[in-house]
Amino acid sequence: MLRVAEAAYRSDPGRQRTANEDSYVARPPLFAVADGMGGAQAGEVASRIAAESFEPADRGEQPAETWLRTIAEVANDRIHNLSREDATVSGMGTTLTAALLEGEEVTLAHVGDSRAYLYRDGELKLLTSDHSLVEELRRQGRLTDEQAEDHPQRSIITRALGPESEVDVDTMTQSARPGDVYLLCSDGLTTMVREDRIAEILAGTSDLDAAVSQLVREANEAGGRDNITVVAFRLEEAEEGAELTEATLIGPSAEEAGLTAAGVGAAADTRESAPVQAPARRTAPAPLRRRGRTIAKVLVGVLVFAGIVAGAVYGARQVYFLGTDEGGRVALFRGLPYELPFDIELYSEVYSAPVTLASVPEDRRESVTEHELRSRDDAVSLLTDIEAAATEATEEPAVQPPRERGRQQGQDNQQRQGGRNRGGGQNRSAQN
Repeated sequence: MLRVAEAAYRSDPGRQRTANEDSYVARPPLFAVADGMGGAQAGEVASRIAAESFEPADRGEQPAETWLRTIAEVANDRIHNLSREDATVSGMGTTLTAALLEGEEVTLAHVGDSRAYLYRDGELKLLTSDHSLVEELRRQGRLTDEQAEDHPQRSIITRALGPESEVDVDTMTQSARPGDVYLLCSDGLTTMVREDRIAEILAGTSDLDAAVSQLVREANEAGGRDNITVVAFRLEEAEEGAELTEATLIGPSAEEAGLTAAGVGAAADTRESAPVQAPARRTAPAPLRRRGRTIAKVLVGVLVFAGIVAGAVYGARQVYFLGTDEGGRVALFRGLPYELPFDIELYSEVYSAPVTLASVPEDRRESVTEHELRSRDDAVSLLTDIEAAATEATEEPAVQPPRERGRQQGQDNQQRQGGRNRGGGQNRSAQN
């Protein structure tokens, strides 16, 4: 049996952000990092909901992977529903990377581009795979590791909690050993400090608190372009030392609310938080008394129509097409290139490339304007080729820089105008 011998955690707004939209959980044997997005205070709200979804966390008889996946799915429901009900947080989302120690195993749950690492025997190993555009291109062999590290679109994520009504959560379980150090972090660390340097810092001190503080400090010294959150814990044999049982939940506003290691217990009793359990199945209302065959026929017709609409919406979300965004940039859209009455769009923008349609060679522009429906991989491949062709065609393309991380997403959604070549929605061209 293993236990958490030491834990350390820090969250810092960085040098270029005034607000901290990260949240984290450090409650041995459970740890998590959430990196919010959406602009204004929306990102902070989303990451806090994700962190609070662990409080309380009723597990019952669920296996560790199922339990962590359920927590992520419940958090996704809460964030998605709130963003639809409250225009001030429309489009918000968050990453989530969580770790749970049980027996001699560590189970991870992961969505987004926050990361989990294992430091063992002097080597640092990445355990999670970023859900990002650049990582997809790297896995396809279209980018080298070096190109991916400095790519201007490396912060565009393809999966997060909140933007969609459903989310795929990566889970995994691996054997742990005494002396293992697990490190969870937001990308505010990994975009500023290289992995070999992270390993050096962990190797250079046996004090995790000192190591975590140094990681945050060096991320700031490298520019601190984003919020920086680091959570680390070291394992030992269960019979050694005392078990760490102190409960800690900290988010961007936690210290002001008294949610510190000493105050979280009392605060949790009064904080509104939905219990963590499997999402409730929607059940049909109790049968109504018959009020005539006409009413029954109308209800059947409504249900049939609703089923048709639901099927169409689901089918639309499986296809992609290219078009242009509001700034004239070549963009990838998800759905069908049509609009219904009352400005109802059947598509949403996934991300924009840093090239305008005008900079694309004329013989390639039709690939953008014809709106041919494609699979995701096919559409991403085509967009990459078009971007390369546009870059070769001109030394200085007249393009606007790619929008910052999808944390502007909430504002984009509100300002977005209808149009066949435009869309808004889930992408995170980021502001983190």
